[in-house]
Amino acid sequence: MSRVGDKCHPTWYASGMKTVTIRDFRTRPRQVREALRHEREAVLTVNGRPVAVLIPADASSIDDTLEVVRRARGLEALRVIRRDSRRAGGGRLTSRDVENVIARTRKARGRLARG
Repeated sequence: MSRVGDKCHPTWYASGMKTVTIRDFRTRPRQVREALRHEREAVLTVNGRPVAVLIPADASSIDDTLEVVRRARGLEALRVIRRDSRRAGGGRLTSRDVENVIARTRKARGRLARG
């Protein structure tokens, strides 16, 4: 297990995923790249708290890698939509219901981005 967290609030992740501090990321980029090459993934932390997941990519695979990450995020969003529907007492969601939730979310994000 990897210990992640500050001295007051340690967190343990069962995955055993390597962690990289933002300081190491800034001051030792070559070692971080080397670790990613061997570990295949790492958690980037700031003040002991996770802020990003790092995965290796190169020019020949970046488009495929991004597509996989975006699909994974979409599946996670769908899982959350379904969970929230069940919690609210709703039944099974139709494709149209899911599309409506996605459209509302995208519209809200657009408003936030424009500020």
